[in-house]
Amino acid sequence: MSLSRKRKKELHKLQDQASRLWEAQQVLVSDAADIAREARRQAGNYGREQIVPQARDTYGKYAAPYVDRGVAVSKHVVNDKVVPAAGAVVGSALSVWDAANETRAKLSGGRIPLPAIIEPPKRGIGAGGIIAIIFGVAAALGVAYAAWQTLRADDELWVADDPLRAPDA
Repeated sequence: MSLSRKRKKELHKLQDQASRLWEAQQVLVSDAADIAREARRQAGNYGREQIVPQARDTYGKYAAPYVDRGVAVSKHVVNDKVVPAAGAVVGSALSVWDAANETRAKLSGGRIPLPAIIEPPKRGIGAGGIIAIIFGVAAALGVAYAAWQTLRADDELWVADDPLRAPDA
């Protein structure tokens, strides 16, 4: 496709204008980025110098007394209400346990069976121990028999050093 000189000249002029516009936009974007960085820095400074101290003062003036009062009330409730009530419940449960043990002792003739939690360990060998001993003895006997079979002197198992001769007739 061939263009006239006039059209080529117009296209070249349009291309130059587009290049200048592109360069101007790049400068503008660079300046906008610089301004945004500076604005972010200034906003951080303003927050540290103005907003944070004012928020601390406002919290200390309005919210801190209520928070401190709430903490004090919760400590009072826990220390003066919950802990004694829990202690009373545990104490009454233990007294009921003791009364039950005394009644059991009276009914059984003075002997109080120990609870399963603190029952002393059984003494002696149980069924599992006896079975393990039997298997151990059987294994030892098997090893001894195998060794005896290997080391016994059996004339039939030995091969003679002399070559076999034909029997004499």
